[in-house]
Amino acid sequence: MARILQAAWLALAALLLPGCALAEDAAPDYRYRLTVEIETPEGLRTGSSVIEVQQTLVRAGGSPANQAVERRVRGEAVAVDLPGGKTLFALLRSENNVDWASYVFVYLAPQKKGEPFADQLNDVLEVKGEQVLPRMWPPVAFLKERSAYPMLVTFGDLADPTSVAEVDPDDLAATFGEGVTLKRITVQLTDDPVTTGIDERLGWLPNYYDKQLSGDRFQNIKNQDKGLAAFISAGVFSAGVGLRDKGEQQ
Repeated sequence: MARILQAAWLALAALLLPGCALAEDAAPDYRYRLTVEIETPEGLRTGSSVIEVQQTLVRAGGSPANQAVERRVRGEAVAVDLPGGKTLFALLRSENNVDWASYVFVYLAPQKKGEPFADQLNDVLEVKGEQVLPRMWPPVAFLKERSAYPMLVTFGDLADPTSVAEVDPDDLAATFGEGVTLKRITVQLTDDPVTTGIDERLGWLPNYYDKQLSGDRFQNIKNQDKGLAAFISAGVFSAGVGLRDKGEQQ
């Protein structure tokens, strides 16, 4: 409640002060295209998705403890159709970061020592052209080296959400057969519209925003025998584009 009141006060103050922009204007929204390229014995297969990151500056204090920005994602996972009727999905999260999609350009943006916090939010717009994602993000502050790739998954049966399984980006052949390898994953800022339509592939998706793909209400280590399905829900496939409203259960 205190945060809401503070945000409301900041917005009101901005309106009352001549020439002062709204707080959220200091945090630009942006879109980027996420593209996955896969080499196969039948040639290169690609898939892409346009994702939007909405940023709102909550606190712009002078010390890290008083700084905060809220990031929300609109968009969908990338789907790549592969030989044999299989589909690879690059999710909106990574193995170690559920908010991966909203932080990719934060990590790619130029680092400017001593730059005010609010100004840093504009730096993502300086990332020009197509960017090939590294395999790992380097250590920074308290964060250790971690995967820069989105989590990759596939389904044994697209009609069965419980058949979801993680795919090793360094060994696609183990899942999809000899000669199938990940060529690269790229991102690029764009003005194209946000991608929609993944529910045409995964018709059950709108019914899994309030539960895991295993059908369990919450994640629980006791359900690990059910595999990855017990630990992911629809939100890693689609976020902010209205699919939740189509579900049978809210």
